[in-house]
Amino acid sequence: MRRSRSILTLAFWCGASVITLFPIYWLFVISAKSRADLFGRPSLLIDSVTWDNYIATLSNPVFQHYMLNSIVVATCNSLLVTTMGLLATYALSRYPLVGKENIFFWTITNRMAPPAVFLLPLFLLYTQAFTIGTWKLYDTRIGLILLYCVFNLPFAIWILRGIIDAIPKELDEAAMVDGANLWQILTRVILPVARPGLAVTAILTWVFAWNEYLFAATLTSVHARTITTGLAEFVTVTGTNWGLMAATAMLTLIPALVFLGIVQRHIVAGLTFGAVKE
Repeated sequence: MRRSRSILTLAFWCGASVITLFPIYWLFVISAKSRADLFGRPSLLIDSVTWDNYIATLSNPVFQHYMLNSIVVATCNSLLVTTMGLLATYALSRYPLVGKENIFFWTITNRMAPPAVFLLPLFLLYTQAFTIGTWKLYDTRIGLILLYCVFNLPFAIWILRGIIDAIPKELDEAAMVDGANLWQILTRVILPVARPGLAVTAILTWVFAWNEYLFAATLTSVHARTITTGLAEFVTVTGTNWGLMAATAMLTLIPALVFLGIVQRHIVAGLTFGAVKE
């Protein structure tokens, strides 16, 4: 009975993995076919692999510019959100503030409404209210970074709340007895213990910023365009270049996989940190 259950479990997860990875495989098949093969008879297999689509994409300066914008925006957003989330969560968890639970609930309400609700007021703010002389937020990297921080910071605070609450306050008190100040407590006590949770927060906020399309498409035009908005430019009135689009989509997966590989050893520990309390 136990062996049969193990076989069924293995078969289930194998099937789930195939279903999950099949779109990526199909995307690679499209990107590795020539234009003639692509519009010929559909096939799940690749008769002959061609790298012309990848070469054309990598040599395109527009793609390089869009990719650089996405990397800068997502990385800066992740660093800012993780840092501010740690500071805000520590203050709300350690200090006896009045209405602390209401503050926690209020922060998450910013994530409850659909992003499209904020689109019109943000567009007016970025194009009119925040334009002072030559300085503006519209079509700038800093504008996207700050905007993504507004939406990702509440999410980071709620992730880090359970992690900070799971760290005993006695560690802070012991550090204070030894003469440590607040900055030393954060950097030498809280930060090493909460590192797994910070890694999870960083990767999730990075992925959110990397995949975001709506605000990037509306609040940028040329200079700060991200790679997600660049994918839509392959759809034109004269047709869609499916091969180049698929190659570009495959290349956009690489930075996310690299960033995920760097912090992957902290992910499991971070997701379960604070889940069980004695």
